[in-house]
Amino acid sequence: MKILGNLIWLIFGGIIIAIEYFIGSLILFITIIGIPFGLQTLKMASLSIWPFGRTSRVQSRASGCLHIFMNVLWLLCGGIWIALTHALFGILLCITIVGIPFGMQHFKLTEVAINPFGRDIVRI
Repeated sequence: MKILGNLIWLIFGGIIIAIEYFIGSLILFITIIGIPFGLQTLKMASLSIWPFGRTSRVQSRASGCLHIFMNVLWLLCGGIWIALTHALFGILLCITIVGIPFGMQHFKLTEVAINPFGRDIVRI
């Protein structure tokens, strides 16, 4: 069922979202300051290309305040718009019964878009 969900996700826009995240990460890799943000965008690209059967969780080894500072900076520099876009798509997809699983995947991506630093993508 996960494979079927992922294939439908890819056909109906998941591949476009993943390509956008990948292009964004390549642009962020141009500067030294953007490299940590590019890595987090790659994390979101990997989750958005194959979201069924994977989730994000808070790292147990993430300590200190650096990831908190980076998450605040991420939100101020555009992460809030990414999160709002995923939340809007999630709400729109959850209106129909068929779209509920795909809306839930957008809510999962919203969670990662709000605070990507200090998170891992794991299989469930």
